[in-house]
Amino acid sequence: MNAYDFIVIGSGISGLSFALRAAEQGSVAIVTKREAATTNTAWAQGGIACVQSDEDSFEQHVEDTIDAGAGLCPRDVVHEIVKNGPEAIQELIGWGVEFDTHQNDEGKTKVALGREGGHTQRRVLHHKDTTGREIEDKLLKATREHPNITILEHHFAIDLITTAKLALASPPRCVGIYALNEDTGEVLTLRSDRVLLCTGGAGRVYLYTTNSGIATGDGVAMAWRAGCEISNMEFVQFHPTCLYHHSLKSFLITEAMRGEGAELIDKKGRRFMSDYDPRGSLAPRDIVARAIDREIKITGDPCVFLDITHKPADYIRSRFPNIFETCLTVDIDITKDPIPVVPAAHYQCGGVKTDVNGATSLPGLWAVGEVACTGLHGANRLASNSLLEGAVVSKLALEDCLSLLPPSQKPEILQVPEWESGDVTDVDELVVVYHNWDEIRRLMWDYVSIVRTTKRLQRAATRLHNLQREVQEFYWNFRVTTELLELRNLVEVAALIVDSAARRKESRGLHYTLDHPERNDEQCRQDTVLKK
Repeated sequence: MNAYDFIVIGSGISGLSFALRAAEQGSVAIVTKREAATTNTAWAQGGIACVQSDEDSFEQHVEDTIDAGAGLCPRDVVHEIVKNGPEAIQELIGWGVEFDTHQNDEGKTKVALGREGGHTQRRVLHHKDTTGREIEDKLLKATREHPNITILEHHFAIDLITTAKLALASPPRCVGIYALNEDTGEVLTLRSDRVLLCTGGAGRVYLYTTNSGIATGDGVAMAWRAGCEISNMEFVQFHPTCLYHHSLKSFLITEAMRGEGAELIDKKGRRFMSDYDPRGSLAPRDIVARAIDREIKITGDPCVFLDITHKPADYIRSRFPNIFETCLTVDIDITKDPIPVVPAAHYQCGGVKTDVNGATSLPGLWAVGEVACTGLHGANRLASNSLLEGAVVSKLALEDCLSLLPPSQKPEILQVPEWESGDVTDVDELVVVYHNWDEIRRLMWDYVSIVRTTKRLQRAATRLHNLQREVQEFYWNFRVTTELLELRNLVEVAALIVDSAARRKESRGLHYTLDHPERNDEQCRQDTVLKK
């Protein structure tokens, strides 16, 4: 058994920024199931939203967030995160992160601010169109150089260890994790009284997604099995503009492009977004995604197009170099050609229910970032608020950790049993695992995506219930592997999304159902909270 002052599960902006701060207080283990740089943070293109200009204000950012969130964002939570943004930005810069700058009219160098859908001001700091990669690289470099931080790459967190699971008489709390060493097959016991979930979202639960392959809902599933409350899982954000091409199925076209003037058009060149919202192509993501979905269904066309060709070619190449170069690999020159796009699953607005400090309903466990639900995103996330939440709430979570369990308070000596595999064998037919994985993703895309109905949700629930039984039987009868663990988590999270969606009898934000097409503020303003 290995003991640490802090255990961090995940290596995106939330986990790395928490670890860098926590390492000044004690030993930190970062557990990540792939290489540490393989995160959704690294895939983020647009930027990080934060008030930086005199024309902007905290209150405007708060109002934009609440408006996009369709009435479910607690104002106090939004304000706390927004007001802490500038300090978090300075911390990122202190760790080496570089944001784009420009010369103002007075010749002074200022941070360059972009604008995205739902924002009334320019407030998005960015590094070209690879902001997430810049943040990931610089934070990871600082993390690797810190002597108090141990990074356990290719280690898959299987489950949280709790006093309840250990049948201890003490109050329920988290005391560590079991983690699979993917290289050796050994399961490690890692002990700590301060465990932080930063595992990201669950985009891979859908057939089409902008997420990397790691987004299999691991943190939500682990927390659910440990007895944590889960909130608002019905609100899955579909990014309106994923590149439509057979060889680049998960490539995101950043919302920042629409912020810089790109327009959504059909194959005839018609700008159709004004038919759906007065803000046109700068409407919030839920509105734009539904509009594109409807246009595709009405016309029978496989996609719509994002057109920025009216901008100077040099500007396009310098502002969006990654998108320009990537699209060229499939013979699309975005300086001359409209980009074919479709919606794809992008961001999980619900998750493990926490307060603004990341504290879950299970003492000893905190959750930050996409895995968590602070309420900041409400029923629909405002663009570029996700990196902001990760940077800010990770700081608040550490402060909460230290106030409840100061560094001088060492972990209690517990007899935590080592992992026992029991009488199991290696998985003999991986084809069954892959078939179930594929079935879950297709089922979720067909029945639980942008537009839902009660009948579709019922069908999904019935099949997922059967799949859960099949997967559970696999889990107990075969030796754990990465593929089996991800399948176990995927089916768990899919069922949570369906259960949450079935309970919300209205359409709000990212949850749109044909059986209840109107928003119902009188009866349905509350969060959807699931408890075991």
